[in-house]
This record gives sequence, C-alpha cells and structure tokens, in this order.
Amino acid sequence: MKIPIYQADAFTDKLFGGNPAAICPLDEWLPDQTMQKIAVENNLAETAFFVKNEIGYKLRWFTPEYEIDLCGHATLASAHILFTELGFEGDAIYFDTVKAGNLIVTKNGDKYTMDFPSRPAIHIEPPVGLIEALGEELPKEVLRSRDYFLVYETENEIKDISPDFFALSKMDTVGVIVTAPGNEVDFVSRFFAPGAGIPEDPVTGSAHCNLIPYWAEKLGKSKLHAYQLSARKGELWCELKGDRVLISGKAVTYLKGEIFV
Repeated sequence: MKIPIYQADAFTDKLFGGNPAAICPLDEWLPDQTMQKIAVENNLAETAFFVKNEIGYKLRWFTPEYEIDLCGHATLASAHILFTELGFEGDAIYFDTVKAGNLIVTKNGDKYTMDFPSRPAIHIEPPVGLIEALGEELPKEVLRSRDYFLVYETENEIKDISPDFFALSKMDTVGVIVTAPGNEVDFVSRFFAPGAGIPEDPVTGSAHCNLIPYWAEKLGKSKLHAYQLSARKGELWCELKGDRVLISGKAVTYLKGEIFV
C-alpha cells in the first residue's frame, strides 16, 4: 500500500523554521498501531492523519509516543497542504476531532487562522520537583490546564531555562509551558513535553489555548502577538473570542512523497 506523505513547517514563512509536521491524507483509517508506527518512524513532534467526511475532514494527531488530544501546528500544516497541494477550494476547512471537537481553519492572505477552544488555566500548588526541573529562577505563578503553566518575569528568564528533561518526563501531564512578557511582542513562551517524546516543541498551537486567555486578561487586550522561543522559533497572531481562541500563522511545504506500508 502507498500512502501519500507531506511535511510542512508551521508558524513560519521560512524553511527550517517554525514547527515541522508530517501530514498523511487517507481514504480510510489505517489501524491505530500502523499510524503510531508511522509517527515513530517520522520522529517529528506530530504526524497528522485525515480522512474526508460529510463536513470536511476527520483529523487525528500522533506524537512518537501516543495519540494526542489537540495539536495546533499539525492542524495548521494539514490545512496548508489541503489548500496548496490538494486543491481545496473552499473558504474554510472544517476538521472533526475526537477530543477537541470541531476545529475550523480559514486562509487569510499568507496566514492561516485556526478557531480553537479556549482552555484557561487555574492556579495550583506546584507538584514536587516541577520548579526545580526548570532551573533556579522562581516563577511568579504556577497554573494548570491540560499542561503545567509557569509564568516568569522576563523574556530572558524564558530564554535561559535549561530543563531537566528526565524529571519533566515524570510529571503527570502532557507538557510544561513557560511564559513571560515579550520584549518586542505581547508574550513569549516555550513548551516541553519529554513524556510525549518531545523534549522541546518548536511551536505549540495547543499551548496557546492556555496562553491567549491568560495574557488577554493580564494585558487587557483581546488581540495579541507572540513568539515561541525555541531554536527554530515561531510567530503567532492571536485573538481571544469568548470561549474560543483564534491562532494565526504562516506555513511552507518542505517535502512530499509516499510511504510504503
């Protein structure tokens, strides 16, 4: 069996920047075990699989370790491939997902805008070892939604964090978000998910479901500009709209080919 595969860099307009995702359009679902093996073989943060349905496409995402509930960059990359490589002609792509509900992606000039659920984090007492695993600087606040969410004073503190990935992999969560006000943008962040096989994710759309409502409240504005400060770097334009968030970014195609299964 031959399966088409594409790879795109999301949240960037330059190759080798942003967050790479693999995308496999399917006529029908493969066995879960096969999709997981493809994700392992690709060895990227996420591999997305989609199948056409009545409203658009059923969409699923796999890390090298397991199927995940929500992934922003692989959703944006999937929409990019549909619009640019697969001839999608509509104004908006509707993705139906298992755990995140319906997601909509529209194309606006050179950007793609994703309509995702807002996931505000709540304040918690940090679990034993979490702060120590991120270094010597103490965060201002510790919160949690799906992921742990730590707020620091400055952008430089975020840049200087050197995590203990083994310790972070033992936390009872998908990942850990660290964030602070930005020097040139509204806020900056990084995202670590070693337990999901992703020591540091280059750009994390799902984390912004937490970041946008937090910073919109703190800064008193609904439209925000953000950088994710990984080595590859990513740029996001964000907006809070009630219980939804709009996350916009650019994407470029890196490769297309076939998998022989």
